[in-house]
Amino acid sequence: MAKILLMIPVNHGVGLTSVCLGVLRALDRLGARVGYTKPLAQPGPVDDSRGDGSSALVRAITALDPPTPITSSHVENLLSIGEEERLLEEVVGQIAAVAEHADVVVVEALVPTDKLVYSTHLNVRMAAALDAEVVLVGSAHDGDPEMVAEKFAILARECGPDRVAGCIVNRVAVPDRPSLAGSGRFFEVSHNRPVPADVGDPLRRSLADDGLRVVGLIPAEPALTAPRVSDIARDLDAEVIFEGQMASRRVMKAQIGAMTAPHFVRYLSPGTLVITPGDRPDLLMTTCLAELSGNRQAGILLTGGLRPAEEVVDLCRAALDWGLPVLLTPLATIEAAERVVNGSIHCPVDDRERIELITNHVAPHLDRAWIASLVDTKVPRESRISPPAFRHRLIEQARAAHMRIVLPEGHEPRTLAAAAICAERGIARCVLLGDPDRIRRAAARASVVLPEGVEIVDPTDVLEDYVAPLVELRKHKGVAPRIARDELGDTMVLGTMMLAQGDVDGLVAGAINTTANTVRPALRLIKTAPGSTLVSSVFFMLLPDQVLVYGDCAVNPTPDAAQLAEIALQSADSAEAFGIPARVAMLSYATGVSSAGEGVDKVARATRIAQEARPDLLIDGPLQYDAALIPEVARSKAPDSPVAGRATVFVFPDLDAGNTTYKAVQRAANVVSLGPMLQGLARPVNDLSRGCVVEDIVYTIALTAIQAKTSRGRSDAT
Repeated sequence: MAKILLMIPVNHGVGLTSVCLGVLRALDRLGARVGYTKPLAQPGPVDDSRGDGSSALVRAITALDPPTPITSSHVENLLSIGEEERLLEEVVGQIAAVAEHADVVVVEALVPTDKLVYSTHLNVRMAAALDAEVVLVGSAHDGDPEMVAEKFAILARECGPDRVAGCIVNRVAVPDRPSLAGSGRFFEVSHNRPVPADVGDPLRRSLADDGLRVVGLIPAEPALTAPRVSDIARDLDAEVIFEGQMASRRVMKAQIGAMTAPHFVRYLSPGTLVITPGDRPDLLMTTCLAELSGNRQAGILLTGGLRPAEEVVDLCRAALDWGLPVLLTPLATIEAAERVVNGSIHCPVDDRERIELITNHVAPHLDRAWIASLVDTKVPRESRISPPAFRHRLIEQARAAHMRIVLPEGHEPRTLAAAAICAERGIARCVLLGDPDRIRRAAARASVVLPEGVEIVDPTDVLEDYVAPLVELRKHKGVAPRIARDELGDTMVLGTMMLAQGDVDGLVAGAINTTANTVRPALRLIKTAPGSTLVSSVFFMLLPDQVLVYGDCAVNPTPDAAQLAEIALQSADSAEAFGIPARVAMLSYATGVSSAGEGVDKVARATRIAQEARPDLLIDGPLQYDAALIPEVARSKAPDSPVAGRATVFVFPDLDAGNTTYKAVQRAANVVSLGPMLQGLARPVNDLSRGCVVEDIVYTIALTAIQAKTSRGRSDAT
């Protein structure tokens, strides 16, 4: 039976939806089946194109599809005619439908407002009707511990103290802790810094005096309220003169431009929205020069409806082409600034990056023991891992591995940003190969600050160290020292030799190099791991509610039965190394012996070889894709199969089938795929897509670090 958590706010403005998202994420990371609903709609204008805001945010970053809330007009109508019990029956029915497929259902209650006089009453009645465990959610941004505790205690008495499972205090102000709002960076909010004891303990003591347990202390992070420039444009109905990167640049602070340029420049910092009259070309050009120098601004908002002259625009063209957005509004400067500063802090539904960061900021600050207690371990359920849980485990495993990863494309901007993130989060020790001056200039242009944990290695300083080892490795090909030096002039070859010699633990490249340029040196210089006869690949397919492994979709065109069996075993090992329970489906165009043909026979032979080699694994085939994935189809086509309908590892019969299917699923279903991750090499090398984003590189570095740790463990064991 599902456990019901009713999240009730102590007052308005406590970030209730953000906390609900964090609870969902924390439960999901434990593998729990979660459900969510906001049964009663919050009164107010609703954008019909997206429906209820809270439910839309949940849909944006989870596989959940919450039911439509009961409208406020229907609620008020039932209350006005004395049908409160009927309303509660509707609430119970809605939540019962969600609970059928969940271990824990997070229910978001009504937020009290001046116009919503019945909110607290209905929240308390819902708690009783649902027999729910109540979690009270409040804010401590401006209150002392005793005042905060008093607000919680008053509501707890109305709910019934025995029903209150705990309290989550959001937006806890932490003195002297720097915010990302002052740095211009939004790509990562650290979740490794809990509320310090001198701030958290008084809150816990004050709440404990009222018999209340704290199950979450969420530190305030102003950067999480940072809107995109496109949001500002929409809210002000501003004209977009130059779009630039307005969909991705964020407003960390607003700055009115009134003083002269020499004095104004000291107030420019990354993430600043400059608000200035449109007839101040000096400040427009000053902001553009700051942009070109590496001080990446959020954008420029020109006021008074004054459009800059074309001659001035031409002088600013380089900065505009770089991505600096420029907006125009008829509002006066002061009025425009007030509208920007006092704008809504609610997260737009289409701002997935911000929703993810808010969710990942909240989840780690919840009491782990309490979250674990919500999951009923006595009830058996199919093991699965969701995309958020998979990404979380990747980062945690990579941190624990503490590997040194070489990045041969050292001056590439996305690679630089990824290296900085990996150093700050402790994911890996990254080594950038390239000319140090060029790397630093590239970092400045990309507004990337390289932490001390990022190493920069000048190829000219280390090239000679690898000439003799390369000659030895390639002596059967007659490679002389002169040829070896020429080859090592390619950072891809140099990075691979560093890996071959054990000076680094893994290699990641491909942001600007082809797959062939990335993989070929590894095949020539690294060779296969002990016990492996081939190198293959897998993609991790991040479907909405689980992660699947596809192999081989990138390396072997036409594997025979023995090679296909080895690919299956390599893929199963890769799945388990990353926390995915391996249930291997050997795919074909026919299921079982329902059809004859050379392709089906090959898959059948490969299945037998793999089963004999690893009787401990769940491996079955030949299976059609739908029979492997969908339980209803499996019951019809392969009712006795231990894999059909619940496969996690999909092994394709050849490269045509694998590459075509992975791309079709990726594009048609808008699925994120990580890979290809190479397997079977003695040391890990992984390729990137040339269209990759920074996040892709970060997770590929994490994958590589975990591979390195796993392969090192196997070497130590032998």
